[in-house]
Amino acid sequence: MIHFVITSVLLAAIGYVLYSKLYETEEVIAAKVGNAAPDFMLKNLHGTEQTLSDFRGKGVFINFWATYCPSCEKEMPYLEKAYQQYKEKGIEILAINAAEPTRLVHQYIARKKVTFPILLDRDGLVVEQYQVQNLPTTFFINSKGEIVDKVSGELTKEKIEEGLKLIKP
Repeated sequence: MIHFVITSVLLAAIGYVLYSKLYETEEVIAAKVGNAAPDFMLKNLHGTEQTLSDFRGKGVFINFWATYCPSCEKEMPYLEKAYQQYKEKGIEILAINAAEPTRLVHQYIARKKVTFPILLDRDGLVVEQYQVQNLPTTFFINSKGEIVDKVSGELTKEKIEEGLKLIKP
């Protein structure tokens, strides 16, 4: 009888552990102003993997975009100018393409003569992680990895400057 009770208790404990692991939910950190920016790993146009945490200690400007987006196209020259102006001042500009074919992105970037890093979110997981609803969407992240501003929609040259001042280390 005692063996039956011990076996039953052990089986119940194992069942509970398996059940709790199976239905365990991962805590999702919302990508919103005031929160730490969720880390990610994406490949750049050269096939090298990069993570957001690679840029810890720098201000990071993340712009979600696509080749078919007219507002994104209008922003490109402003982003390029800002990149040239701030790349030696502790600020990194990352443009994350939202799930388009690599070849298309390569052609677009070559045509626009863009030199800042382009990351490819081929499966849209980072777009989802950052809860991007429309393009372009931009996040300004300080050197501690905190989101200090988010802009949904087209950026003006002035808004880019304001945001970059917020994240300058």
